[in-house]
Amino acid sequence: QAEKVSLSGAQKIKSELEQTKIYLEQARRIGDLARMSELQYGKIPELEKTLAVVLQSEGKNMRLLRNRVTEMEITEVLARWTGIPVSRMLESERTKILRIEQYLHQRVVGQNEAVEAVSNAIRRSRAGIADPNRPIGSFMFLGPTGVGKTE
Repeated sequence: QAEKVSLSGAQKIKSELEQTKIYLEQARRIGDLARMSELQYGKIPELEKTLAVVLQSEGKNMRLLRNRVTEMEITEVLARWTGIPVSRMLESERTKILRIEQYLHQRVVGQNEAVEAVSNAIRRSRAGIADPNRPIGSFMFLGPTGVGKTE
């Protein structure tokens, strides 16, 4: 119940902030400088500060109600739907990553260094070590015909 009140409080502050910005624009149109300065330098910064505090405390205290869905919540829902426990889902992912070189060697012939580079890049990406704003990797497979470059 407290989370619901907190969430609705943040929404109320957001709507009040939007309404205040509308009032500011109306004051700007009619040329009411006193009202403009009161809203722009008094009320709007105050509401923004209050909203920031509420959102920050909301993120720490919320357990049941949130505005965002996390990866763990998605896996829990999938586990409920499919009947496969979350730990098994994550475990199968782990075994796939550990065996990725074997799988790549089945498809790519004679490119040991390339397979190792690709598998290491994938492991770095899955472990969260790689930069999320950059691509996993950029690879060029070279060699004679029949070695699996197109795979």
